[in-house]
Amino acid sequence: MRKSNQLEAKIKVAAVSYLNTKPLLYGIERSEVMNDIDMVLEYPAQLAQSLNEGKIDLALLPVAAIPFIHGANIISDYGIAADANVVSVALFSQVPIEDIKTVYLDYQSRTSVRLTRLLFEQYWKKEVTFLPAEPDYIHHIGGSTAAVIIGDRALQQLNNFVYVYDLSVAWKALTGLPFVFAAWVANKELPEAFKEAFNKANAYGLLHIDDVVAENYFPEYDLKTYYTENIHYLLDAEKLKGLDLFLSMIAE
Repeated sequence: MRKSNQLEAKIKVAAVSYLNTKPLLYGIERSEVMNDIDMVLEYPAQLAQSLNEGKIDLALLPVAAIPFIHGANIISDYGIAADANVVSVALFSQVPIEDIKTVYLDYQSRTSVRLTRLLFEQYWKKEVTFLPAEPDYIHHIGGSTAAVIIGDRALQQLNNFVYVYDLSVAWKALTGLPFVFAAWVANKELPEAFKEAFNKANAYGLLHIDDVVAENYFPEYDLKTYYTENIHYLLDAEKLKGLDLFLSMIAE
């Protein structure tokens, strides 16, 4: 017999398996809310398509995709954000920004692409040529060619380039606000009881950061620092203000 607090139909939930999501997934996977969901892991670019096609009901969605989701609504107080130095979303170069002429963009990450274009236009005020990233694009960084690298790969490359321009730092300098990279977005109304349980599950993971660090060996960067200083998981009023501003700016 099913417990009375379980849903009749499971909610299909998707996220990416980057290091920055590990604290949130840790809590979800260890909570009773797992009884009500089917969890799948996908690439960032696939999440929006899966939501729109009804293959999933809820995703830790890169925020630039929100305007393209019919009926999109943020259902949790938690997500992936930063207040200045995020470390894992940056422009890598061997020359200073004024000498960059070409920039590779990883189009699997719509948010970093839109943020990079916005920053070159409004913050660095510089025209460059943007190119779609090839599978080995990191090896093409050199001379006047730079590239945006995100996620775990960015952490691994921090000491390999002379110039690393953190995109969240640039956004903070431009706007004075934090930046939200991803939020839990649904494409339909979900039960209030589920949303409350899901929120608590996210929070649970953040109370066990030492356990998350212990489970994820990563010698290239201190994950305790990453999870407690670089990534901000609670989407407070200032974070949401930054999110609203970003969405309005890329809509113009």
